Amino acid sequence: SLTAGNSTIVTVRAQLVRSGQDNTFYFQVSHLIDILFVDSFQGPCLKRKRRADETMSAFTPEDFGFAFLEDGATVQDVIEQRISELSKTDAREAFYVADLGQVVRRYLRWVRFMPRVTPFYAVKCNDSRPLVLALAALGTGFDCASEYEVELVKSLGVDTSRIIYANTCKQPSHLKHATAQGIQMMTFDDEGELLKIAKCYKDAKLVLRIETDDSDSMFPLSNKFGATVEMGKFLLKRAKERALDVIGVSFHVGSACKNPKAYTKAIADARILFDKGAELGCNMTLLDIGGGFPGYDIPDFVFKEFAAEINPTLDKYFPASSGVRIISEPGRYFPSTVYTLAVNIIGKKVAAISEKEKQDGDGEDVHKNRMMYYVNDGIHGSFKFVLFPNALVLPNPCQKRQLNERTYSSTIFGQTCDGHDLIMEDFQLPELREGEWLLFHNMGAYTITTSTTFNGFQKPDIHYVMSRSMWQHIEEISAAKGLYAPEEEASEEPEICSFLKPGPARKLYEQYAKQAVPRIIEVMELQRKREMQDRV
Repeated sequence: SLTAGNSTIVTVRAQLVRSGQDNTFYFQVSHLIDILFVDSFQGPCLKRKRRADETMSAFTPEDFGFAFLEDGATVQDVIEQRISELSKTDAREAFYVADLGQVVRRYLRWVRFMPRVTPFYAVKCNDSRPLVLALAALGTGFDCASEYEVELVKSLGVDTSRIIYANTCKQPSHLKHATAQGIQMMTFDDEGELLKIAKCYKDAKLVLRIETDDSDSMFPLSNKFGATVEMGKFLLKRAKERALDVIGVSFHVGSACKNPKAYTKAIADARILFDKGAELGCNMTLLDIGGGFPGYDIPDFVFKEFAAEINPTLDKYFPASSGVRIISEPGRYFPSTVYTLAVNIIGKKVAAISEKEKQDGDGEDVHKNRMMYYVNDGIHGSFKFVLFPNALVLPNPCQKRQLNERTYSSTIFGQTCDGHDLIMEDFQLPELREGEWLLFHNMGAYTITTSTTFNGFQKPDIHYVMSRSMWQHIEEISAAKGLYAPEEEASEEPEICSFLKPGPARKLYEQYAKQAVPRIIEVMELQRKREMQDRV
């Protein structure tokens, strides 16, 4: 390593695989690292030229704080080991086990099915540092909405070009902080926000957010965010008059969108505004297709189907030849399957069926007791999302069960003194005992970030794990700065219960899923019908 002025010459001795000869390569490092390869050096795992941010250094397992899954161990093995350790004490606190390897699989799947779209992870979904660091190492961008989120992402060495301030109503102090940090890309959807940005940050790269038809999403957003197409045309004109730089258009079809075709109309609307921008002399080069992607595949929520709808629509309205950069803001897509929550049953009550209920009911169920369980987490902690009518909650008893074991109508309460701390009710479960453990899989989205310490109950600890093969992927992808594409892709997207090995436990969990999923779809249909009636 020789220093010459402001430059450093690093001599790397390498061997070309094809020729079998030793060759010396010289790389000049200045502000950015440029690694240039001749055609003969481009192997199947190195698809294109690499370019690295100086601030993103090599990562080590210690940076993430995870333990390796050794000798074929699984997340289930880690959970059982942790339960065994806690069972020797009285402190049987709830805990998470998070497999960061799932983040890598999700990333590889994204690159495979939507290669033109660069994900900018929505930090609000789960801001756990190891998760965000894993995504940073993979080369994703980040959707930040506050000063804290910007600071978190910046602290990991992420360049400001990989951050979009995607909050259309920004607190002035947070806006000034973003300005000081050099965050340029930010969204707006009304004239007031446009004027606020013009006052604080004349050099901002603005992205106009438009409303969408999000009636098929679990959590609609257009009631609060987004301008109409006509209002968007007006805002583009206002921005041009004030010499503000509008670089593109964004939209969001709602969190957990059910209908991939929602993207089609939104992309077409964005094209209208791009054309209007060109007419006004705006240099618009960015399309942000937002979030809404499923966190795991269940009927009506299959990621491949979303990609199959989005890709041809992008090719139609924004072909690669247009030079428009496509990004997105996935939230639950990345962390949902990463986290499994283990809770302990700290109390149990048996509620007998009343005589009136026996008379009103029919069949064998009227003679069954009802079970009431109390666990050490709840709606003020990891389960706040169950307050929404579309929430999907599937408990999995940790102790092995017989497939044909008798089940009872069961209610699960949280641990706080709040009478509304109810996780689920009228759900068929085998009879459980106090002290047993329940597992809740797919708990990575909008759980940790929405958790509180109400009543003094602390948030569950999180234990991070990863297989060595997935760590190798992270090292290779990080070294290539997100441009790594292995010859063999990660396995197909898991279904809702693929985390369980074939056998009675998986069959039992599939039965639970069959109870819950139709309820979710039915509730969504009723909600959509009510909204249609309200509009009429």
